[in-house]
Order: sequence, then structure tokens, then C-alpha cells
Amino acid sequence: MKIAFLSENSVADTLPKSVNSSLLAAVGTTPSRGEARATGRIARIVFPLINTALLAIITIIASEWLARGNLNDVAEYMLSPARPGMIAAGILFLLMLFADAIVGRAYQSALLIVPLSLLPAFFSGQKQLFLSDPLFPSDLLFGRQIMELLPVMIAARPLAAAGMALASLAIIGALVCLIVISRRLFPRILPVVRIGRTLVAAPILAGFITLMDPMAFSYVRDRLNIVPMMWDQKENYRHNGFLLAFAFNIPMANVGAPAGYDDLAISDIPTDRLPATFFSGRQADVIMIMSESLWDPTRMSSVRYSSDPMPTIHAAQSGNVFSPEFGGMTANVEFEALTGFSNAFLPYGSIPYQQYIRRPLPSLATFFESKGYVTKAFHPFQSWFWNRQNVYQALGFQSFQSEENMPAMEKRGIFASDDALTRHIISQADNTAKPFFFFAVTLQGHGPYEANRYKKNSIEVDGPTLSDGSASALATYTQGVKEADQSLKMLMDWAKKRRRETIIVLFGDHLPPLGMVYPESGYMADQVATRKASVATMKREHETPLVVWSSKRGVQKNLGSVSPSQLPHFIVRMSGYRHPFYTGMLGRVQERYTVIDRHQLIERNNRAQPDWSVSGRIDPMIRDYRLLQHDMMFGEGFGTERFFPEQAERLQPVT
Repeated sequence: MKIAFLSENSVADTLPKSVNSSLLAAVGTTPSRGEARATGRIARIVFPLINTALLAIITIIASEWLARGNLNDVAEYMLSPARPGMIAAGILFLLMLFADAIVGRAYQSALLIVPLSLLPAFFSGQKQLFLSDPLFPSDLLFGRQIMELLPVMIAARPLAAAGMALASLAIIGALVCLIVISRRLFPRILPVVRIGRTLVAAPILAGFITLMDPMAFSYVRDRLNIVPMMWDQKENYRHNGFLLAFAFNIPMANVGAPAGYDDLAISDIPTDRLPATFFSGRQADVIMIMSESLWDPTRMSSVRYSSDPMPTIHAAQSGNVFSPEFGGMTANVEFEALTGFSNAFLPYGSIPYQQYIRRPLPSLATFFESKGYVTKAFHPFQSWFWNRQNVYQALGFQSFQSEENMPAMEKRGIFASDDALTRHIISQADNTAKPFFFFAVTLQGHGPYEANRYKKNSIEVDGPTLSDGSASALATYTQGVKEADQSLKMLMDWAKKRRRETIIVLFGDHLPPLGMVYPESGYMADQVATRKASVATMKREHETPLVVWSSKRGVQKNLGSVSPSQLPHFIVRMSGYRHPFYTGMLGRVQERYTVIDRHQLIERNNRAQPDWSVSGRIDPMIRDYRLLQHDMMFGEGFGTERFFPEQAERLQPVT
């Protein structure tokens, strides 16, 4: 498709007389010198407007193509009166006009605005190849994480990476050249036109900014068919388009209080009848391991394996964790598992570890420390990753051992092996006399799953419907699962020989990013999991293995499918303690609901309550849960003494 931009350099002093003549002939006049100059001035005003409008429309179309990965829905988005495609183009048009008026030359702003519009859209399209969600503004917070993982991503797709690098260099070079020569090539804007553009564009843009609060109703926004759908981000981006939806998500850093939040509402939340101090616990050691991308590949019925890759986990499996994420966003699962709080009560796309944990917050670490335990966190990667150094301190861990202060560990590819991490945990436990709570996040299972990560894959994978690339990725992943299983067996064998009871909790944070393995095997319709579907589909695409095991009492069976936020309930209860929140409130929630998801609540009988948060009929128990979480994370802490007495002691000033 070729777009011919109108050139204003061919008017007036630079406009050929034939063009002037034809313009005036259209209205039946013969041009004089003065008329030709007047026509040229009009053309110098009109043609840049037309060209800028065309550029804005093309930019919106290109951004949608990059973000969606195809042009299937773009025509409807741009042309349907029920969709705001042309509104988005109009806003971009006014933004370019305003910026050009400031710098004084036509099209100058496009050199900045167009790349800033297209690059996030491109990254959003790339993100959706591996994860379920489009790009959110909060994703920009962990650009450093992406850079650290770049080597393994390049190793997995070297040709694609090389092509992308060359294309990026070419684009950057072209942009630099344009910036250098633009001051000479791009036409000046007349002073009176600059003033006119500013007077028209600035008020409209300012008014539009006031419409972008997704929590406030706007009659004008409603008439423009711009509909913020913060509860369903996939539909939000589909309906509103990438740029508008991305803008809607910018205010998510500010979390408003739920309706009805005050000290009276918190005081009305019931606690346990028996005081928590009545239960002294068994002083059992607790080792909690979140295993990177641990999932059961044998759930793919179309694929056969030469042997069971996870016999230990299968024998000791207590149930499944219903992960709120897919293929990534490990920190969000970790947040739930350590605090008992839920991402379902936070803005869609947010990352609590990087956005919201800015003050001391109660967690399993603060609870166990209050019982006299030693509390340590372990992760064989850099401490700044996911802001863990600061977060673990806020969550009350006494120490955090990361790549910087751990001994050198054997690697699998570029990642520390599960075997090496497990041996380090055992060593730390053997040198800890007091009861301890250890929390570890493994790294070996991290994707992408490049060939030759392992010297030899000991399990043969037979997938008749898989391409060679998919079969190779699955074989690499399956070998990692086997080694994770072997590490668990080593830990359990060690625990059985100890005098003091040892509780081991192991679970996967999310399904692995296996790409085309899922659709080629028939396990899922797409490369990424869905966010809203039936209970059966959601469990199929979000469940990871869960082991809750005691060296003295064996496996805790039949836990079913539970949200990570429910894990503190089982851990505290199995340790022999009672707690107003972990066994009290979470216990009451667990009696009715097994899964707390932002799109649906799943009851014990597998009955779902879809779209519960926007239904207007929220279960009072879920309402109280949400109020208390807000109180502790963002509010005044009215419930600290009643629900988190150990946190109240922690926050007391030292005298």
C-alpha cells in the first residue's frame, strides 16, 4: 500500500506556477502574483495538516498490527463507529500538531512520537508470544531483568535475535540521520500558525487527559466509545486499542481504598474464638521451595515419555497450586505465597514487589520469627532481581542469600542447578541450631529451553504431533523437571534422618513458556494460557504441582487446587499454630473457596463465580479479606494488633 504525502514545499515561492494556476482555475480565476502567494500560504498551512493526519492514522494502524500480531481486527477498530480507532488517531494528530508548534517545524515531533508509539506496541506483541497479557506500564520497571536474561533468549533463537539486532541498528541509524537533516528539510511553521495550533490542540489534549482516569465515569468518554475494562485487560486492549489501553493502565500505581474501608469496618471482621497464643506449635523446621516453572509434562496425553520424569512429586503430591500467572511474573506468585494476600485485589498487571511494597509488611517470615525461628531466603541469582533485596527486608526475613553471597554453584546453561541450591539449603540447615523457616526460589527451570542445556537428556520424549523445535524444547524442559524431582528426593531423604520434624512445601510458580508445544500437542489452543474460561480449562492451563510433606507425618493429601495465597494457611496449621489471619481468615476462606482469582472465585464443589469483583454482589467474607489486605498494604493498619500481633510488635519503636 503506497501513501502519497502532500508536499507544501511546492507552493508560493517554491510552488510551481502550474500548480498555482490549477488551484485557482478550479474556482474560475486567473492567478495574479498576489493570489499565487496567498494560495501558497494556504497550502503551507493545509498540506502539513493533511500529511500529519495521514501519519497519525498510519501510526495507529501500525501500532495495532504490531501489538496484535496481525491485521484481522484492525479495520474494524479503525472504521467501526463503536470502536475508538479514529479517536486515537485524532489524539495522536493533535499531539503532533502541538509538539510541532512548540519546535517550529512541521513533522519534527513525528521523529519522537512515532517510535514511542510503535516500540511499546512491538514489545507488547512479543510479550504475548510467551505470556498471557499485553504490555503494561509496570512492565517497564523490570527492563534490567530482561537485559540480564537476554543471553539465554539469544541462545534460544540466535537467527531471530541477529535479525532483530540488525533491524534495530538500521532503524536507529535512519532515525539519527533524519534528526540531523530534519532541521534543514522540514518546513518552518508560520508564527501565526504555531499560535493557532497551540490554542486549538492544547485545550483538547488537556481535556482528554482528564478522561483517562479509569475509575471515574465520564459522559464524554462514553460517547466516544472509549471503555476502560480494567477487569479484563485482553478485551481492554482489543476494544480500545494498544495506545489508549496502555494509557489507562498508567494510574495503576495509585491504589484506591475499597468501598467501605474504615476503622469500623476492620473492627467488625471476626477473628478466631481461641487466642493464637493457646497453640504453641511443634517447633518443626519449615522449608518452602518455589520451583521455577515446575509443571507436570505428563499431563499432555498426546506425548509419551520413556520414564516418569517426576516420580517423587507424583508420590508425595498434595494437590495443585492454581497459579495467577503463566510463563512468567514469578514475583506475583511469590507475593501471594509469602503474605497470604491476593493479586486479585490489586490492579490488573501490577507487580507488588516493584510497585507497592514500600513499608514493612507481615508475612510467613515475620510470623515464624515471632515464634523464635531463624528466617532466611535463598535465590541463586542477583539480589536486585524483582527487587527481592528490599522486599525480603520489608517482609521480615532476617537474611537473604543471593548469587552475590552464595558459594559458586554448578550451572545448567546459565542458571544455577536445583541440585546445588538444595545442597546449600541442607548445609545451612545443618548449621542452624534453632528452628528455622527457609524460603527458596529455584532457577534451573527458567525458560527458554534451548537445546544442549544438558549434556544428555535421560528421558526420551515421543510427541508425534510436535515439530522438531518443539520436541527439542520439551526434552530440555523435561530433563529439568527430572532434576528438580531428584533434588526434592534428596531433601526428603535428608529430612527423614533428622531428629526434629521437618516440613517441606514445594510448588511450581507457573506453567513453563513452552511456546508451540502447547497447541501442537493439543494441550492448549494457543501458546499462552487463557485468563477467562471454564473451571476445567483454567485449571488445565494454570495448575502446577504442590507437595506439603512432613518428615514425621508424611504427605498432607487431598488439598485440591488452591491459590498461592492459601499456602500460608496450610503451612501455619501443619506447624501446629493458630493465627488470626493465616489460620483464621484464610481458614474461613478456604472452607468455601479454593481459588481466589481476579476473574472468578472457585468454590470447593468446583462451582465458579465469574466476574465476582464487578458483579455488585461480593461475598462479605471476600469483602473482609480485601479490606484487611488493603489496610495492611496501603491503609492505616487498623487491624494490625488483632490480625497480625507479631507485626504490631515489630513496628513498635525501640526505646
